[in-house]
Amino acid sequence: MTVKYCRESRCVRTSHVMPSDTNNHQTMFGGKLMSNIDDIASIAAMRHCRTQVVTASTDSVDFLHPIRPGHSVCLEAYVTHTGKSSMEVFVKVIAEHLLSGERLIAATSFLTFVALDENRNIVPVPAVIPETDEEKKLHETAAFRAQQRKQRREESKKLASFLTTNKPWE
Repeated sequence: MTVKYCRESRCVRTSHVMPSDTNNHQTMFGGKLMSNIDDIASIAAMRHCRTQVVTASTDSVDFLHPIRPGHSVCLEAYVTHTGKSSMEVFVKVIAEHLLSGERLIAATSFLTFVALDENRNIVPVPAVIPETDEEKKLHETAAFRAQQRKQRREESKKLASFLTTNKPWE
């Protein structure tokens, strides 16, 4: 299995924020941004492993600053860490006021993807090598996030075993 650099999976998408992208608070719909995050993260994951992928978890989406109509929104994604068949993908969301040039980190997100072959069987992925300070920091702190992810998944399984599938209208 080959080893790849974070930069090999990096993808960037920039678009205008239009009034139709916003809610009644005149900020970008969180759900729309989350959909864009999952989409670009899946592209980064596929660039890394060159196979099909499936989203295993969205660990977090932290909304830090509002994104308003007239801004541009830039999503940057890349693989920060890998396991045997899983990849952690970081997405950085930058809002830019196009008239003033002011840029802010508007949101950050971590997602986990699993690589699949054409029969939807889990397959191994290449390891990843960080180069920049940002990539190194995210790579170094990935083990902590992986532990939190594992713990949260176990808690979710316990909760799911308690929940019912009864039809609420009956």
